[in-house]
Amino acid sequence: MIKFSNINKEYQVGNQVVKALSQVNFEIEPHQLTVILGPSGSGKSTLLNILGGMDRPTKGDISFNDRQINKLNDHDLTSYRREVVGFVFQFYNLIPSLTALENVAIAAQLNNNDDLSENYLKSVGLEERMNNFPNQLSGGEMQRVSIARALAKKPKLLLCDEPTGALDSTTSMKILGILQNIANTTDTAVVMVTHNPEFERYGNRIIRLKDGEIESINDNEQPLLVGETG
Repeated sequence: MIKFSNINKEYQVGNQVVKALSQVNFEIEPHQLTVILGPSGSGKSTLLNILGGMDRPTKGDISFNDRQINKLNDHDLTSYRREVVGFVFQFYNLIPSLTALENVAIAAQLNNNDDLSENYLKSVGLEERMNNFPNQLSGGEMQRVSIARALAKKPKLLLCDEPTGALDSTTSMKILGILQNIANTTDTAVVMVTHNPEFERYGNRIIRLKDGEIESINDNEQPLLVGETG
């Protein structure tokens, strides 16, 4: 589905050239939860921005279903972000004046999705909280709304940037379970960027970054399901 081929990303900072990514190669498949691990400054956010079409590589190619994303013009890149990619962020980014249902519905409308927005909230266990405003929800509930909002776009690729970073450990596992279920039961490829090494047991593919380079790529033939012990 997604292929990174010799991706490099450099930034000019004053008189210095900073290499954020260097010769990065990997593939992302549908029906999988891909976990990208690495400490701060390893290049995780840069990689996610390129995956999501929010930034372009300095060198190399990124393709989606054999279509070269880095060669798209700005208009087509916007279409890629709108039609292919769903985003889940660490701090939710919900519209505070809208209810949970309205936050999801506006995303569905923008993408001409006629499916009932209620169903997306039900899929993340919020059928009793649809009419609540963000300030009436817990952190975990707000993150579930943001996941439902992303799913309302019917994305082929769901990108999650530290989605559990602001949550306690119990709530984090609930969010991880939702993301794992999406990967297991839909055609969506789920990519989660995290610094938490505990999550590697639950991913189908684990990509480790260090200093802008791929340190390792490992596939779990039988990833642990959230709720299991092992």
